[in-house]
Amino acid sequence: MEQKTKTVKLKLSTRNTLVGLSFILPNFIGFFIFILIPVIFSLILSFMEWDGFNPMKFIMFENFITIFKDRVFRGAIWKTGYYSLFTVLLSLSASLGLAVLLNKKLVGKGFFRSAIFFPYVASIVAVSVVWNALFQKDFGPINGFLKMIGIAKPPGWTASVDWVIPALIIVSVWKNMGYFMIVYLAALQDIPYSLYEASTIDGANKSQQFFSITFPLLAPSTFFVLMMLTINSFKIFDLVYMMTEGGPGNASTMLSQYIYNQAFISWNYGKASAAAMILFLIVGTITVLQFKVEKKWLSYM
Repeated sequence: MEQKTKTVKLKLSTRNTLVGLSFILPNFIGFFIFILIPVIFSLILSFMEWDGFNPMKFIMFENFITIFKDRVFRGAIWKTGYYSLFTVLLSLSASLGLAVLLNKKLVGKGFFRSAIFFPYVASIVAVSVVWNALFQKDFGPINGFLKMIGIAKPPGWTASVDWVIPALIIVSVWKNMGYFMIVYLAALQDIPYSLYEASTIDGANKSQQFFSITFPLLAPSTFFVLMMLTINSFKIFDLVYMMTEGGPGNASTMLSQYIYNQAFISWNYGKASAAAMILFLIVGTITVLQFKVEKKWLSYM
């Protein structure tokens, strides 16, 4: 009888395992075909010289040496870091602030939530066209407003070497903050209101409640938002390509744009793959550090 029970349990366990595998198998197949194989192939290509037509030629680390000698590549690393740093910080701050504001009892807050979230799902082409019109140097409404308030020489925005990346940061923050606002709203609604009632009785003001209750309890959501924003910022391509195409000159050429140019304009897949591996290492290192910081942060809570 005992042996029969063990056999039944084993069959049930095997059945549950097969059911579980049947659910994850399609996703695994997709990951294997469309992500893992291309990544491995890209790693191999980073040590090759190949234009897509002639036979591959193994050149060891020559592609990595060449791209690090390339002024455009070095500039792309700095510009990507600059863009990512401010996009992450401003997007996180804006989304958290909006979430806290719209978590209160406000008239029409459902409309405001939808309106703020809408840019995230809007077409990147439409967003780029509209913001390029707004940033237009001589006749754009933004510069028109700046002249009206007394700024005689407003920025050139996307036409300026100095202002093109700040312009991209503004658009990115505007587009992304709605999605992460929803993430924060969901987390805020999970915080027990009794904590705020107890702190009010103890004499805590709104600022003390935020830094002692709200912000610490939002730590898991904050690290999720931070990680997603960092990854998305470092691999930014579509917005930059649609608004500036990396210009003026190479003033807004990010790492992803550099990879695209090497692969599909210069037809140098080896250099493109080497740059892609560098980008992968940068993002991977930052992500690992974020996980380590998260564990230490949560351990102190």
